[in-house]
Amino acid sequence: MIRKKAAQLTDDESGIHWRSREPSRLETFSDAVFAFAVTLIIVSLEVPKSFDDLSETMKGTFSFAICFAVLFNIWNTQNLFFRRYGLSDAWTVTLNGALLFVVLIYAYPLKFLFGLMFSDNSYTVNGQVHEMMNITHTPALMTIYGAGFSTLYLLFLLMYLNAKRHAKTLQLTATELFVTGTQIYINIICGCIGITSMGLAWLLPLHFAGYSGFVYCAIGPAYYILYSIRGRKQKKLFGI
Repeated sequence: MIRKKAAQLTDDESGIHWRSREPSRLETFSDAVFAFAVTLIIVSLEVPKSFDDLSETMKGTFSFAICFAVLFNIWNTQNLFFRRYGLSDAWTVTLNGALLFVVLIYAYPLKFLFGLMFSDNSYTVNGQVHEMMNITHTPALMTIYGAGFSTLYLLFLLMYLNAKRHAKTLQLTATELFVTGTQIYINIICGCIGITSMGLAWLLPLHFAGYSGFVYCAIGPAYYILYSIRGRKQKKLFGI
């Protein structure tokens, strides 16, 4: 199991001591939910019976790869949280349960959106080409996707705020509190990016509503800028 292997590694390089070395029952259940979410986005559950079926299936390879990468990133973010803090209080369990629920619901718009991007807004059934979506549905689609994205990072934000609230119980050092603060900031930024995309989807002219998705391209630069600034400050304060 990847989570168990990760738990056996040394403390992470950010300066946080890992307080959980063995996956809990909560994490094991989480893994099962993530595995089911991956099943929901899988390219096809059936072996192609014709070349046309094979071609249609292969069209979904790129969208599946992106969806898998997104879900893996969410899983990894959750895994790091439990490795760092090892919390199992009622609020953490509740937030994690909500996170898993959103992941399962999020899998559908995630697959649909990226499937749409790599299919020219069409799909084929029994040789017949059908339209996937009317342009009037674009703002609603971007809102559904953005709501799921923002909610995920809101839940991660609340989980890290809860960890900070348990600072004395966990005996978090000044360095660990600083790194926790960095994670809080990045979750706020990602949540705001999702909200901004949703807003633009309705504010832009209908034919340009889809371009609101390009707001998510800001995630990479946001990570780089925040971690660069916070990293320099952390090194200056704590030498790490």
